[in-house]
Amino acid sequence: MAAASPAVPSADADPLRHLKRNGHETASGAFGTGGFGAVAEAAARFFGTPGYILGQTVVVAAWVAINTGALLNLVHFDRYPYILLNLAFSLQAAYAAPLILLAQTRQAERDKAHAEADAQHREEIAQQQLERAAEIKKLLDLNTELTQKVDRLTAEIHGTICRPPGN
Repeated sequence: MAAASPAVPSADADPLRHLKRNGHETASGAFGTGGFGAVAEAAARFFGTPGYILGQTVVVAAWVAINTGALLNLVHFDRYPYILLNLAFSLQAAYAAPLILLAQTRQAERDKAHAEADAQHREEIAQQQLERAAEIKKLLDLNTELTQKVDRLTAEIHGTICRPPGN
């Protein structure tokens, strides 16, 4: 019985095994694979969610309502033109922009590592296919040679058996 080809992955093989084998599961940039970089990525992901936008809209609406006196007659700690609210938005932007850029940089590093691993994997597959093609060519040449030998032997046997009597 022929042994299975090592180039053919088993049915339960991880389709992303080439990424793990080459150590490209995570990026390891300026902020490493965890800690601050991970928190920055989580914050950047949160900034893009509908929950964040809705929550911010509710907070701003409440801020404006409280400070314009539209909601009962509460304390007005930031009257129009809402300088504290503007300062809060500026502070938020000052932190959000670098966090988002950091998250994008880390994602770009991961994408680059995955692209390099994919390219290496494709090269390995191409090399395996070339090796298989060479093996197949050798087998075809051997098959052709054997077919020619069988043809010669068949002609020789036929000549011997079908020889007219007395020759």
